[in-house]
Amino acid sequence: MSQSTILTGQYVRISQTPASVGERLIALFIDYVLVILYVIGMSVLLERLNIHAFSSLSFFFLFGFVFLPALCYPLLCEVFNRGQSVGKRLLNLRVVKVDGSTPSLSSYLLRWLLFIVDVPLTGGLGLVVVLLTKNNQRLGDLAAGTMVIKEKNYRKIHVSLDEFDHLTSGYRPRYPQAADLSIEQVNTINKVLIASVSSTKGGKQLAALAYKIRTTLALPESATNTDDTTLLHTLLRDYQYYALEEV
Repeated sequence: MSQSTILTGQYVRISQTPASVGERLIALFIDYVLVILYVIGMSVLLERLNIHAFSSLSFFFLFGFVFLPALCYPLLCEVFNRGQSVGKRLLNLRVVKVDGSTPSLSSYLLRWLLFIVDVPLTGGLGLVVVLLTKNNQRLGDLAAGTMVIKEKNYRKIHVSLDEFDHLTSGYRPRYPQAADLSIEQVNTINKVLIASVSSTKGGKQLAALAYKIRTTLALPESATNTDDTTLLHTLLRDYQYYALEEV
């Protein structure tokens, strides 16, 4: 099963597993059942209240308490329940941004508006797009920059503790040249590290940057035999040691 791996600005790796097509269909089916039951229940209520069809009061109830809530059900659930409808919650699924953050209101709104293009998900364009995209995204997800993930897998955040060695009192920097790095250079290193785990081209950029740093900073020979990723992480920790802990 594919995973979407994220490296945050704090060097925390988050591995999130996209929901499968089957799981999304089951969640959608549960939501449809709930909406249908709601509509039937409200219709029975209107009948018992003896509200005549075609009356202005009937139109108000049908639009305000039946049609509108049923139509906006997915949007309302995701906005007020942090990306989960009832069906998604039962299957431990959640809508998040591709970078792992919480979607904005505009993102939820955009994926909801484009749902009409993806319907019927069980046999239309939406299903084809979900099957063809790496993170099982429908058109609404692609436009909004969101994806549906397995919530339990998302919560498994893997943190490499050695990336925080600079916080310990006994940490000793390996490369004094890191003190000469500018904030722009540090940001560049950070961006390349992030790209290396989220893009197929990131590995080449990382190797090129590591080579340039070795030559520009005149690092010792031991740095040549050090893995590129490890070298860049070490330089960042050393930079933070000089920039923060010696203030």
